Amino acid sequence: MNQILLNEYNDFRKSGVGFYEQKRGLIHVSGKEAVQFLNGLITNDVAKLEENAQMAAAFPNANGRLLAVVRVLRKEDQFLFETAAATREKVFQNLFRFTFAGDFFVEDWSDDFRYFEVQSEQFKVNSQETILFQSNVGFDCFVPNEAAESFLSQLKDENAIEISDDLYEVLRIENGIPKYGVDADETTIVPELGIEGLINYQKGCYIGQEIIARIHFRGHIAKQLTGLILSESAAAADGSNAELRNAELKSPDGKNAGRVTSVTFSPKFDKFIALAFVRYDYLVEGTELKVNEATATVKHLPFVK
Repeated sequence: MNQILLNEYNDFRKSGVGFYEQKRGLIHVSGKEAVQFLNGLITNDVAKLEENAQMAAAFPNANGRLLAVVRVLRKEDQFLFETAAATREKVFQNLFRFTFAGDFFVEDWSDDFRYFEVQSEQFKVNSQETILFQSNVGFDCFVPNEAAESFLSQLKDENAIEISDDLYEVLRIENGIPKYGVDADETTIVPELGIEGLINYQKGCYIGQEIIARIHFRGHIAKQLTGLILSESAAAADGSNAELRNAELKSPDGKNAGRVTSVTFSPKFDKFIALAFVRYDYLVEGTELKVNEATATVKHLPFVK
């Protein structure tokens, strides 16, 4: 890690207040039959979602594989879907195709808002028009375009640090957040993500439910996304994140134990850390595996709480 990034990391950890702007998708759903249609498409139960509450969910395909991870926020009889920019169009199209089948309306609001992740639990949003999703590290804010500059001024008045792309990647991995297209994609079976509360196993039928339920009720998944702390020799031997990304994990007796998906150097641990899909037999925290010539110790996510 270069000195500039290390200083930025230390400044953020000291202040505890930072923000990062990126593109995200925001899809608005309404209509008297919204709950019926939504519950046939996603892994969680929107019928149980209370006013102003949110839940995580996934859109699976017919084979139980991941199309998108979303958060759903209920506002009276309306639902707001938040998702990554990479899955925005998938979510919109999966919803929009049912608008001709009943009282069900879908609008893409993404371009009407700017999205800021605010990593601070104490930050208070002044704008009533801002749409808030709560996260494990603060608030994710969809700010109307016309209010965005005022919102930025508020952040700066509170001495919030603007998080760079490189720092965000370090924090993302420390927080155990998978990135679509890097850590997960349409080859990932939804339960393999290991995201708590993502799937409701008591709700009615939805696309891909049979396979997802079968995995759950047989007792365990074949592999799951988890964390790894690499030995200090990993940094010396490999030198860069790129050489470790997608590297094969091996058990002590040489068997395939999974693969690495994201890697970064964590100043908090003074070691490389990684997100990886690890086979079920090796998921116990503290299990030691091999990646290249280095030791990789399984660590439950998130790394930093």
